[in-house]
Amino acid sequence: MAGAEHSMSFDVAAVRRQFPILSEIIDGLPVHYLDNGASAQTPLAVIDAVRHYETTSRANVLRGVHRLAERATEAYENARAEVAKFLGVQPMEVIFTGGCTAAINLVAYSYGSLLKPGDRILLSELEHHSNIVPWQLLRARSGIEIDVIPVTEDGRIDLTQLPRLLTPKTRLVSLAHVSNVTGALLDVRAVVAAAKSVGARVMLDGAQRAPHGPLDLPSLGIDFYVFAGHKAYGPNGIGILWGKPELLDAMPPFMGGGSMIGRVTFAETTWAPSPRRFEAGTPAIGPAIGLGAACTWMQSLDWTAAHDHEMSLVQRLMDGLQKVDGTRLFGPASLQNRYPVVSFMLEGVHPHDVAQTLDSFGVAVRAGHHCAQPLMDRFDLDGTTRVSMAPYNDNTDIDALLAGVAHAARTLR
Repeated sequence: MAGAEHSMSFDVAAVRRQFPILSEIIDGLPVHYLDNGASAQTPLAVIDAVRHYETTSRANVLRGVHRLAERATEAYENARAEVAKFLGVQPMEVIFTGGCTAAINLVAYSYGSLLKPGDRILLSELEHHSNIVPWQLLRARSGIEIDVIPVTEDGRIDLTQLPRLLTPKTRLVSLAHVSNVTGALLDVRAVVAAAKSVGARVMLDGAQRAPHGPLDLPSLGIDFYVFAGHKAYGPNGIGILWGKPELLDAMPPFMGGGSMIGRVTFAETTWAPSPRRFEAGTPAIGPAIGLGAACTWMQSLDWTAAHDHEMSLVQRLMDGLQKVDGTRLFGPASLQNRYPVVSFMLEGVHPHDVAQTLDSFGVAVRAGHHCAQPLMDRFDLDGTTRVSMAPYNDNTDIDALLAGVAHAARTLR
């Protein structure tokens, strides 16, 4: 494959040593962790950053004048700067949220409050529920309309349908940067060009893209970007919304409370500028610091080599699955414009049974509808078994999975 020389030079063993859980033996079995699309593991750098805050700097942020508060605030804002560097943006454009879902809900509520009945939002058939349900709630509140781009047979958003679906009433196009079921990478430039032709904004759900290396958001031409810390080697309970400053400045708060105000009286309250306006109350300080450390850690990797390594695992997996009778793969058949997520069905065996069999081999995968029921309906499926890879995965993980699938094929049908 292209870039194989990078793949050979990628030191996966050195990466694995930074993740203590990968060397665990659980119930007599090694850990073959291939459920990264749901939650990735955390490296020592992240664990140490959170521990350092909790043991040397634990205090509330922003309003304290004592030394611990100042240390906590400095660490919190340094984390924002590290996330901003990872995304190629300015720190004050980065908002800490409770997760990717919380970030999308923030946009749906705050930006959505500026929309009028008859305005339209454009989604696709392969979106995660977190990029569907908030817009349905907005529709119920305000009378906006939702349009849906269909998906091709190989699990990509069918961008040939954009001219038909985009109208002067389209205000926002909100799509997955990478599908959490098929691994398909969105052609962002094509989407942005089409959206801008009718004056629509573009938001990307980056939950499956952010864990695979730094981004240059300004070069994409988008307006909003969201991702989750726990999928990007960081802690749970933290996520990111990035937005263009002029849009954030025009949006009202999502929640009210401390930190997000200018001045409060019973007659009137004024708002702090972004990002404070959208970070009401005490934030998830430790998780934010951990996410900053995760972004720093990700920037330390050679992502050309890491991506080639991940794609070599995808090829090994797809080649191996195709040798098991009755296996059906979903998503792009090639390695072009895709990321390391592979979904499959084993004929005559429920995905949950496949996953349970794999667990008996020490292999962790996800099975079910993956919070993408409209996509399952599109292909008339009850669910799939999903394999999602990270730079710390290696051939032993793939081979253990293939052995488990072959065993399931022999014993469960």
